[in-house]
Amino acid sequence: MKKVELLSPAGNFEKLETVYHYGADAAYIGGKILNLRAFSKNFEDEELEKAVKLARKLQKKLFVTLNAIPHNSELELLPDYVNYLESLNVDGVIVADLGVFNIVKRNSNLPLIVSTQASNTNWASVSMWRDLGAKRVILARELSLKEISEIREKVPDIDIEVFIHGAMCVSISGRCLLSNYLTGRDANRGQCTQPCRWKYYLMEEKRPGEYFPVFEDERGTYIMNSKDLCTVDFLDKIIETGVDSLKIEGRMKSSYYAGMTTKVYRQAIDSYYNKEYTKELIDSLKKELESVSHREYTSGFYFHKPGENSQNYKTSSYIRNYKFVGKIIEKISEDQYVVDVRNKIEKGEELEIVTKKGENTKVLLDQIVNLEDGSLIDSANP
Repeated sequence: MKKVELLSPAGNFEKLETVYHYGADAAYIGGKILNLRAFSKNFEDEELEKAVKLARKLQKKLFVTLNAIPHNSELELLPDYVNYLESLNVDGVIVADLGVFNIVKRNSNLPLIVSTQASNTNWASVSMWRDLGAKRVILARELSLKEISEIREKVPDIDIEVFIHGAMCVSISGRCLLSNYLTGRDANRGQCTQPCRWKYYLMEEKRPGEYFPVFEDERGTYIMNSKDLCTVDFLDKIIETGVDSLKIEGRMKSSYYAGMTTKVYRQAIDSYYNKEYTKELIDSLKKELESVSHREYTSGFYFHKPGENSQNYKTSSYIRNYKFVGKIIEKISEDQYVVDVRNKIEKGEELEIVTKKGENTKVLLDQIVNLEDGSLIDSANP
């Protein structure tokens, strides 16, 4: 049986190194044009070259996003950029717009991957993209396990990719106009302000001044605020639909988020193929996913259309049970490490080292040394 691919997000080079280290088979990144994460650091050309070299060294795959919906003025640089990506030998480009698809196809032999932004919800559209030359289609999130299985059965000769973890959009596959309407920043061009996460007050039109009571209290409501997708407890069912790639959302999230989610789903996938995907393991993996910054979790559309239980009407805040304190740069001895501090740490604290496999290692921080002068200190700041 062909093993399903684990595809992780990387908003910068550090996150790319992180997801590869923790078990991703492939990563997706954004360059400087037509990229839906306009506020992520993204990859300059020099970093793109470095990223491809890393992927080749580790025998991993690397995909580049070109999935924004462009206007005329944004197409001018695209042919040259496509040629550049082909010269780097990236493993494919992710596109949403039919015109961009055609420009990539005419100017290169790059493998074409159709973005979830293209809203593919049926086998006929997937079949059409295959006929046009697409290598892979990332299905819309608004599909059940049964519908995905039917698409796989009807169109067996194209790669199918689905999302398994991360933020859910209030609109169909992210095709939302709220941000553009309210702030002038276009979600389909990588500038979404996420107004679906804002607090609102609802008023029924015929009774001005009176608050509509549903899903709201005196403090307002977050009626459009979706919970985050989490599938680790039914990943076996997703794999058995026959899809080729499982995708984690979150290029804007931290290195800790990228590493931990990748580690958890790597373990879940491997345990499925090793026939070790047990309830005990699932419970432990779900506990690990509680440690990353997240909203409450939902199973999305996989079993049924989400109802009110898949929305979060009380708050848009993230749940943060753990604090990411630093990245280990170098091991000096069995109990000494050089750490790049990201959040304040203090002598006497118990820390967890997120290991590549298995349970995290708990350590007592009994000594902190300032590398600049060798002095012992009680706390360290970023």
